[in-house]
Amino acid sequence: MPEPPLLSSPDLERSSVVANNTMNRERGLTGVNSYARELGIDVLAHLAGRPAPAWLDLCSGEGRALREAAAVLPAGAVLTAVDLVGPLVPRPVPPALEEIVASVSSWAPTRTYDLVTCVHGLHYVGDQLGLLARAASWLTEDGLLAAHFDPESIRRADGATAAKAAVSALRAAGYAYSSRHHRLTLGGGRAVSLPFHYLGADPTAGPNYTGQPAVASYYTSP
Repeated sequence: MPEPPLLSSPDLERSSVVANNTMNRERGLTGVNSYARELGIDVLAHLAGRPAPAWLDLCSGEGRALREAAAVLPAGAVLTAVDLVGPLVPRPVPPALEEIVASVSSWAPTRTYDLVTCVHGLHYVGDQLGLLARAASWLTEDGLLAAHFDPESIRRADGATAAKAAVSALRAAGYAYSSRHHRLTLGGGRAVSLPFHYLGADPTAGPNYTGQPAVASYYTSP
């Protein structure tokens, strides 16, 4: 079977799988549909005690969780929401919240953060491993990165799975991966280099473990 044509990030982001406004964009901090449930962490507890806590949320949707956090965190808090299309429903923006409409594949911050999250967002990113490596340098010394990750979406040039190689490389770089929850975490900012070269992505890969259509990311690797 011939391999699917691989798309660059700009073309991928125009595909129907990525440009999908039916995704769950309304998660709050706690409850059934929440960051606490999805990531297994208490965001406010992690940020507590810091005079100017900083949280970066990638693929942030409507930014509901950050708005809830802005209401209770100290006045010096910095909350940054980055999303490809931004909030679809206009709302007043709290002073602590910065909403950035940009591709996470090319955007980069000018500061570090105590918390970096990406809830089910990597499923729609082309160079997932590249983003994870860059995000490691966006953490403070005791910061935490928490994201959903599907190793089966990482493919070799011939289409074969590179799941085991990807997880092994991430763990060697300091990340922890829970296959039960599909959660990837990293504690402490650092420079990360992963032995993969990104080739492009296939938005026609079909559903992943969530049951929703997702992207397959192709790499050359050891």
